[in-house]
Amino acid sequence: MADSTNLKPQAPVPNDVPNTRSPALEPLQALVGTWFVKMTHVALPDTVHGQKTYEWLEGGHFLIERSHFDHPDVPDSITIIGADDSSEGLSEHYFDSRGVSRVYKMNLSDGTWNVWRDTPGFSQRFTGKFSDDGKTIESSWELSKDGVNWEHDLTLTYTRGKGA
Repeated sequence: MADSTNLKPQAPVPNDVPNTRSPALEPLQALVGTWFVKMTHVALPDTVHGQKTYEWLEGGHFLIERSHFDHPDVPDSITIIGADDSSEGLSEHYFDSRGVSRVYKMNLSDGTWNVWRDTPGFSQRFTGKFSDDGKTIESSWELSKDGVNWEHDLTLTYTRGKGA
């Protein structure tokens, strides 16, 4: 039996610490694991292969995405996904090996995954469709320099890895 005289008092929990996990995070469980990715990009002549992993940060309030592609022109990246306490839905905070950081909005429901950001001069949107068995995601990114006209940027095919 532990000696209660040696226990340290617990610090009070700040008011901004959630006491429950946001239900908006539940659909993200479909991403957890390792995915092998094939990418075609308008600026690259060949298909590029890579890997993305998704895992929950301890506590289960944030999903961490790590990305690596086997091409020197495609940056490694890390993305932190969580419920956005300043608005409805989810947000992604993206950081890559070039020093780029971006904030996106996100939702995932009914087998469709959407990510977007509306930024003057460089807006982006992503749409991914899960296969019925959840083992494949067909997706594409588009970009807009004026917020009106959209052009295809890249296509990604995710295939769930073994053991995922």
